[in-house]
Amino acid sequence: MSLSRPLPPSPGPGFGDPDARADAPDGGRRRRLLVLAVCCLSLFIVSLDTTVVNVALPAIQHDLAAPASGLQWVIDAYTLVLAALLMLSGSVADRVGRRRIFLIGLLVFVLGSLLCSLAPGLGWLIAFRSLQAVGGSMLNPVAMSIITNTFTDPRERAQAIGVWGGVVGISMALGPLIGGFLVDSAGWPAIFLVNVPVGLAAFVLTVRYVPESRSPRPRRLDPVGQLLMLLLLGCGTAAIIEGPGHGWTSPLILALAGAALTALVLLPLWESRVREPLIDPRFFASVPFSGATVTAVCAFASLGGFLFLNALYLQEVRGYDPVQAGLFTLPMAVMMLVFAPVSGRIVGRRGPRLPLVCAGVALAASGLLLTRVAADSPPAIVLGAYALFGLGFGLVNAPITNSAVSGMPLAQAGVAAAVASTSRSVGQSLGVAVIGTVATSALVGPLATGFAEASHAGWWIVTGLGLAVVGLGVATTTPRAAASAARVAARLDPARAGVPGAAPERLR
Repeated sequence: MSLSRPLPPSPGPGFGDPDARADAPDGGRRRRLLVLAVCCLSLFIVSLDTTVVNVALPAIQHDLAAPASGLQWVIDAYTLVLAALLMLSGSVADRVGRRRIFLIGLLVFVLGSLLCSLAPGLGWLIAFRSLQAVGGSMLNPVAMSIITNTFTDPRERAQAIGVWGGVVGISMALGPLIGGFLVDSAGWPAIFLVNVPVGLAAFVLTVRYVPESRSPRPRRLDPVGQLLMLLLLGCGTAAIIEGPGHGWTSPLILALAGAALTALVLLPLWESRVREPLIDPRFFASVPFSGATVTAVCAFASLGGFLFLNALYLQEVRGYDPVQAGLFTLPMAVMMLVFAPVSGRIVGRRGPRLPLVCAGVALAASGLLLTRVAADSPPAIVLGAYALFGLGFGLVNAPITNSAVSGMPLAQAGVAAAVASTSRSVGQSLGVAVIGTVATSALVGPLATGFAEASHAGWWIVTGLGLAVVGLGVATTTPRAAASAARVAARLDPARAGVPGAAPERLR
């Protein structure tokens, strides 16, 4: 069977091979599951790299003589590039072939990971982290498209997407734990080297089992919108991270801030004039969609800040080795793994309000507990705060995705979900930049004696972000908010306006 031709529009258990559909339905299902496994494998290593590096920050700091701002860039170089290129990579894959872009992404990600492990200095490590993210941006959105084109039966597709979502939670929850064991046993380069064999295995399996597919009507590229997005994210984050070191009124920081503000103003103006924009401004007239975008930024900003502060506190202040630091985050990981599927079921039965409110309360309570953390704080208090954070973060993901696509026409649901994914990466970048900068700016003396006190300002920000999630959860789930989503759906797909049952079902 040729693996290079696109899938036919008609559903079937195979990959467009009539013989496979007629004679080997079980074999067709096995191949679909293999495709799902390959896609989840790529998602695992890309998502893992957003959290696994945090536990290695102290080791990187010592080996490469990195300042605090350099550690922030080690994290943000990855998440920023990922956020900026996610939607572009998805559009290019729809146009030139999803498997082709997926394979290129795997090779670039593996190359970036290998180079990160060999980086001779901080600047090189940051550059190679950016290269890693270029490859990663070609994996997540493209893999989701591959899954939706492979699983044509609605029930199977829903189950496959559920597995996909679970892998995100597992990888992000286990990141600090896996990172701790790797750093302690083989040094910080091991957290990057482990991606090489996994990525190469995914490459071989993709060549063997994943079919090629393209969109019948790919979206046009929007290079101006893409450039404005890069300027907004890159310059804005650089101004925040480098501001304390260069001075907030220095010419460099003012230029970076000015470029970011200019891009912020021009981006919506340009996007409203483009026939097929990178981000359709009409989406934001939907209160659930706008709320999901802001909620994603707030929740993932709290995660980025939490992991950054946690890594330095546990290893530099409490003196734990990387394995002990990773084990300390186990309550957070367990709660995330337990409550992520629970949240999905609640959303399916009762809507997104309850999990959003509970998530925000748990995140705020965790941050509030840690505003009084000290070098000699009882471990039970710290572990309890970590468990609360895991509970909140485990609950928040499913309602974000649900709210983003709620009421959207089916043709627009994928783009809406991609914007939500971009918002997650943007939020994590901002969390590391803002919370990391606030905490390190308040530092007096060495990390070992001053960081616990300095981190309190960062934990207050985490508390505020949790309360913002509560407010958004209430405000964006009202009947008026739902009506705004219906109006946007009618504008995006006039043919379905007023048709009973036209809105997509709630995601489960």
